[in-house]
Amino acid sequence: MRAEIERLFEEKPPKYTERDFALFQRFKDALNGGAVRAAEPDASASSGWRVNEWVKKGVLVGFRMGAVVDMSIDRSRQPMFDKATWPVKQFTPESGVRIVPGGSSIRDGCYIGKGVTCMPPMYINTGTWVGEGTMVDSHALIGSCAQVGRNCHVSAAAQIGGVLEPVGALPVIVEDDVLIGGNCGVYEGSIVKTRAVLGSGVILTRSTPVYDVARGEIYSATEEQPLVIPEDAVVVAGSRAITRGRGKEWGISLYTPVIVKYRDSKTDARVQLEDLLR
Repeated sequence: MRAEIERLFEEKPPKYTERDFALFQRFKDALNGGAVRAAEPDASASSGWRVNEWVKKGVLVGFRMGAVVDMSIDRSRQPMFDKATWPVKQFTPESGVRIVPGGSSIRDGCYIGKGVTCMPPMYINTGTWVGEGTMVDSHALIGSCAQVGRNCHVSAAAQIGGVLEPVGALPVIVEDDVLIGGNCGVYEGSIVKTRAVLGSGVILTRSTPVYDVARGEIYSATEEQPLVIPEDAVVVAGSRAITRGRGKEWGISLYTPVIVKYRDSKTDARVQLEDLLR
């Protein structure tokens, strides 16, 4: 499958054949079942993850293959038009996923584990992987190809950024047992390691350093490496003073995430997921 997907990506045919569409359907089936992923754990990589470029190429091929069609349930009230190759994902009660009524949408070509709860309205884009027992809260977004682990909580209005291009870029990674607080944003291939906690309003990007006051370290992305938030880190929104020029004269500070501590029993009690909601 990989070789055929890469061929379609590199050599656009004048017309796609039934065989091409059958290949793409097999590719989507593999995404839906979790058999292939846009990124996966790799102990040999310094970040612990590697990109599967061919999977991202397959997602892009699907957009190129698809014609825009009418997907409206009721065109007069809520018209919807999108690529025929990327409809909404199909579920049954046996899927073990709760999609609470109220306007959520999950696109085809993503893995949604058993026990995932989707509170309305939320959106999960194609190419994503969402592990078992995770809750995606109201107004949250999980962008294309993002990888979210098991037993996470993506709180209300949190944004997990997506990335399809460039194909070699690492998507956003949120590992197991992570709490993403309300109105957080995790973008540009940032990695949030196991059991970390992002307090409300934390924004992670490649251009913003993270100050670890608990360990006396500063974490930032490089051209080769993404921003990585350590395991068990508790991150809050903070600021750092501008130390020269007009910014210093005017007393201006810039936003920065700050690691104030690492998880302990008190933190665990405050962020414990409630099984009754699941």
